[in-house]
Amino acid sequence: MLQVGTVFHQAKSGRLIARLTKEVRPGVFVFGDGRKKVGRVVELIGPVRAPYASIAVVTSRLGKPGDPIFLEG
Repeated sequence: MLQVGTVFHQAKSGRLIARLTKEVRPGVFVFGDGRKKVGRVVELIGPVRAPYASIAVVTSRLGKPGDPIFLEG
């Protein structure tokens, strides 16, 4: 598993916003600690040099701000 960022906050829409440290494409699934699937990256927002990911959540256990998110691989 490759860490690609950290949870920033949960938007009013229910999506998680994550600050990215690695390149991620929309449509990929991201995971939390323990290989639990968190959700799918819907879109990238913010500046190109420091993007954020908007993640459509697929679990009831949401990450807290500062929790790492990972890509499988």
